[in-house]
Amino acid sequence: MTPTGPATGTLFARLRDWFRTHPLAFDATLAFGALVSMIAGSFTDPHGSPTGPTFGERVPSVASVLLMVLAAGALVLRRRRPFHVLCFTVAVSLLELVHDTRPATVSMSAVIALYTVAARTDRPTTWRVGLVTMAVLTAAAMAFGPTPWYAQENLGLFAWTGMAAAAGDAVRSRRAFVDAIRERAERAERTREEEAGRRVAEERLRIARDLHDVVAHHIALVNVQAGVAAHVMDKRPDQAKEALAHVRDASRSALDELRATVGLLRQSGDPEAPTEPAPGLAVLDGLLDSFRNAGLPVALARTDGERPLPATVDLAAYRIVQEALTNVRKHAGPDAKAEVSVVRVGRTVEITVLDDGTSVPAPDPVPNGGHGLLGMRERVGALGGTLTAAPRYGGGFRVQAILPVTSRTGEDT
Repeated sequence: MTPTGPATGTLFARLRDWFRTHPLAFDATLAFGALVSMIAGSFTDPHGSPTGPTFGERVPSVASVLLMVLAAGALVLRRRRPFHVLCFTVAVSLLELVHDTRPATVSMSAVIALYTVAARTDRPTTWRVGLVTMAVLTAAAMAFGPTPWYAQENLGLFAWTGMAAAAGDAVRSRRAFVDAIRERAERAERTREEEAGRRVAEERLRIARDLHDVVAHHIALVNVQAGVAAHVMDKRPDQAKEALAHVRDASRSALDELRATVGLLRQSGDPEAPTEPAPGLAVLDGLLDSFRNAGLPVALARTDGERPLPATVDLAAYRIVQEALTNVRKHAGPDAKAEVSVVRVGRTVEITVLDDGTSVPAPDPVPNGGHGLLGMRERVGALGGTLTAAPRYGGGFRVQAILPVTSRTGEDT
């Protein structure tokens, strides 16, 4: 391939895309090309010499040029009025064949118009209109043309009109086939996504029921045994110790069953459950340092006085900052900078992560299993908060979560 090959291919692709978005410009270009071809063909005499056709010895008349201009101009409207354009070009072609002793190639416009009709209608209409057009033009050429009825020009006109109808029908069939495949693929993709969503919802419901049954049974047992122990603690300490032993066994069983149930959600290769407390904003500086060490400049602003938050809210705030900065690191570009702010406003805490990157993180789950902003929305929604994520004016991305200080379980600080 020459050095200019890729550039030429790119230019051709851009030109093709532009013509697809501007069909009227394409039709005007096609009409101009057809006019040039008809005028060039009118200077050609297929029987100019005993050795073959000649060029330049034959000159078209002014009337022929005018008819060629009218026929080519009608092709500009071939998409909007395909049948009208076909009838007009056939009429102009018949007029040229009947009144000119040396007819020009005006019938080329009728061939293009017939192709358009065949490509934009159904097959029965295509063949009915095609046969009528072929018969009319061929009969007129045989009856009024300067050559014998069996001349190759007449047979060529018959062949060109037939090929135009066949080519248009083939294009229409292929377009319909491609559209059907695309629609089937889109429908299958929608069905697959709906099925996956339904399975996820069913699995979540099943796990929620299992967790409810486990926790409800064992917590009820713990509550009863703790009440017994409190009641007999002073008078019968042995029985109180036995009740407390039942409490310990029930709580251990609850933890074991919870661990087994949650283990169903773990995939192979996931880390084991941590033995240290869940992270929170108290270790936010360490989280930001890890991103700084990875090459992402991060600035922090806190006006919450570093007051403790409920455990669930504290964990959600930490995870939101972690996920948002991870998205910045992945999607915002190598020169991006980030800002994190933690603001306590009344009975809410606002977590904001800004960046000045050039690209936008994908808001939907990615095919390889990542959660992205969807995971943050679910985490914030579970606490009764709100999350907004959108591009910033002038570039970059903004993620803001407003979390209630009082969690849904009634935990407060």
